[in-house]
Amino acid sequence: MTQQKPIDAKVQISKNGPYIVSGDIPLNKEIISTNDDDESVKWTQGQKYPSQGQYALCRCGRSGNKPFCDGSHMKTGFDGTETASRQPYLEQAKVIRGPTMSLTDVENLCAFARFCDPHGQVWNLVGETDNPSASKHFVSQTCDCPSGRLVAWDNETGKPIEPKYEQSIGLIEDPVKGCSGPVWLRGGVQLIGADGFEYEVRNRVTLCRCGASQNKPFCDGTHASIGFSDEN
Repeated sequence: MTQQKPIDAKVQISKNGPYIVSGDIPLNKEIISTNDDDESVKWTQGQKYPSQGQYALCRCGRSGNKPFCDGSHMKTGFDGTETASRQPYLEQAKVIRGPTMSLTDVENLCAFARFCDPHGQVWNLVGETDNPSASKHFVSQTCDCPSGRLVAWDNETGKPIEPKYEQSIGLIEDPVKGCSGPVWLRGGVQLIGADGFEYEVRNRVTLCRCGASQNKPFCDGTHASIGFSDEN
């Protein structure tokens, strides 16, 4: 699961403060697009932000200049304590084996993007991966999971099936649920804890930006239940 390529981009978590992004990482909005049944079916790129070598993204959810930090975390006494497991993904994952592919799942990383739901849900599709249609849906739906909670694996090679991403950051918007979602790290961006801990580098990671996750620094879907919006 660990990215093998050189890492030239990083996100430093500041103690009870913002995410400090360095390495000239592109930033844009990513919108969850749905079908007529309001099922999540594709990502649509939204607003692109001007290139910056370094920038600070709000982590407390209260900035008046979202997505960027304006110091509100200091005025509000934000507690950004990192409580998430620091074990590698595979040490936390549940494995569901199918005929030609398998699924790994770390439920507490769920960012509530709901790409897993169409076509009978990926947990059922994995058992039908010897069927070409089911296999196609299984791969596309797991690859669209922004948090990397869900990963598809090729049983023959033993390797994960991952979308190809350049190092970049997306700010997720969820129009159907009427809320703004997490910070989406893509393409192997190094995340460093406030204490200097280097988290496992993964292709897909979602970080809390509403300030209310119980699994910080990662998103746990709370933004949807509280109706978080990054509109200032």
